[in-house]
Amino acid sequence: TILVTTDEVYGGSYFTPQGRDDAEKIKYFIKNAIEQWGIKYVMLVGGLTSLISGQEWYIPVVYVHNEDTSEPQYISDLYYADIYDADGNFSSWDTNGNGVYGEWRMTGKDKIDGYPDVYVGRLACRNVKEVETVVNKIITYESTPADPSWFKRLVLAGGDTFNDISGHNFLEGEVATQQTADYLSDKGFEPIKLWWSLGNLKQPNVVDEISKGAGFLHFSGHGSPGMWMAKDFTQDPHGKYILGLDVYHMPLLSNDGKYPVTVIGGCHNSMFNATLMGSTIGCIKSLTGSLTWYWMPIPESFGWWIVKAQNGGAIASFGCTGLGYGTIGDSNDDGIPDCIQYLLGWLEVHFFAQYGQENVDILGEMWGNAITGYVNLFPPMDDKTDLKTIEEWAFLGDPSLKIGGYSS
Repeated sequence: TILVTTDEVYGGSYFTPQGRDDAEKIKYFIKNAIEQWGIKYVMLVGGLTSLISGQEWYIPVVYVHNEDTSEPQYISDLYYADIYDADGNFSSWDTNGNGVYGEWRMTGKDKIDGYPDVYVGRLACRNVKEVETVVNKIITYESTPADPSWFKRLVLAGGDTFNDISGHNFLEGEVATQQTADYLSDKGFEPIKLWWSLGNLKQPNVVDEISKGAGFLHFSGHGSPGMWMAKDFTQDPHGKYILGLDVYHMPLLSNDGKYPVTVIGGCHNSMFNATLMGSTIGCIKSLTGSLTWYWMPIPESFGWWIVKAQNGGAIASFGCTGLGYGTIGDSNDDGIPDCIQYLLGWLEVHFFAQYGQENVDILGEMWGNAITGYVNLFPPMDDKTDLKTIEEWAFLGDPSLKIGGYSS
């Protein structure tokens, strides 16, 4: 393990600094470290400098401009992993040179191949206390072999995600989490299903089951920066939200030392640029009918909060920094719901397949292989939604983490 500070990167302590801004200087540093040190894993340690307000970063983020009608930009740490373009040259994510990263809009389009060339995760810590908490969780997790009594538990939370009652009426969140259970069944995992159709998808039940410990946790449904939800379309075509977990109930999680790797299917759950002031302003705007992603004032996002939680929570999380995308039905009539064949549903379940079917037990490699598989099937330059799907999937955790810890 090599610890390098941003001052050392910017000051040229190891390699001559290159790059137009701090983010690009870090990316060039990673490129040099790959080529001269042979590194495979990069853990970025640092998020925003404040819980309250502002957009000053310990480790800078890149906002990509793959625009849709409601979201002009979002964070992507895949930028730091996609070091080379298809020709083996440095991938700037700004191929038209106009200073706008990951651009896909009427005025321009940058070429991005999307393949991770190194495994990159982030600890989005905002203070020393968060660093100490998460690093200690990682050390404890890896140095203590997981007891199967808790590790083999697989907590699954889902319901109906989209309204296709007049069509196939798949319960997309339950379909996705069932596929996760199927992929992990050969490893002996016991699925704990918190499903709308079973009537047990309730926040107290979610807290209780996570508190018993689990090897993996999969939420599949809807989200906002502060909460995860499913939907019920039986009475309302727009759907009634069912709250699964919010950040203010995370202190109730008591699974100390029994931390799951967590995948969060939903919009904006891992939007780790959230601040108390920004979210409060967003909530006020929502009262006037303005578009906002916030449903409650929060100082930090769901995806990071569950990782930095003390005495419980997750060892790592994966989730969206922007609007997440899914689909309904069975468009090719192959008998497999489209919700697990395309977009985030595909990415989420194939992440679990890396461990359950491919026997990959290093967390960053599970992430990298899932992204690579997605890019192989759905070339990102062919469809901006496929590009966004891989760009926005934030990995908050240690990419070198060994699942279940090391044997003593």
